[in-house]
Amino acid sequence: MGNNRIKSHSLSFFIFFFAVFISIHPCCASNPNVTKLVDDVCAKTSNYSFCVDSLYADPLTPEADKISLVNIAFRLAYENASSTQNHIEELLKNNGGSSQCRQCLERCGSDYQKGLSAIGKGMNDLDSENYDLLPGYADDAARSASDCESSFGGSHSPLTFMNNAFKALSEICIVISNLINNPHK
Repeated sequence: MGNNRIKSHSLSFFIFFFAVFISIHPCCASNPNVTKLVDDVCAKTSNYSFCVDSLYADPLTPEADKISLVNIAFRLAYENASSTQNHIEELLKNNGGSSQCRQCLERCGSDYQKGLSAIGKGMNDLDSENYDLLPGYADDAARSASDCESSFGGSHSPLTFMNNAFKALSEICIVISNLINNPHK
């Protein structure tokens, strides 16, 4: 039974990251009828296609206002970080590779705890309609992914793709949060 749970978890993890890959890869990026709000937000990110495809993964996006969209973005970032943290735990359970790789993965686990905490604080502030600190929380989350990646010291990281996705989702959170806090920019 435990082996089936691992297979099920691995399959759902694969499907999630395959969907993210398709949305990042330029040949596969779709171009739905993007709302003006989503277009404005995504135009301010470093990867327009990833932003659009990520936001439109949620069926509520076409009707979303700024507050709904920032909720969607923070939820997507939280789900991504949770999946990545679960993946780190699976890698560690399945030996974790060399002792150096294991140390890097353990550090990444700690970094993702910080990222999840930051995104969680942002989600709590969203629930209480306090938007001032949202950009800082999202920036802290992005930094946790960068810290994880840098822990591998330039050598190949098994988490590069996931770290890049989390940084990109955090960037979307930053852009929308800034739009809420500074509506004239």
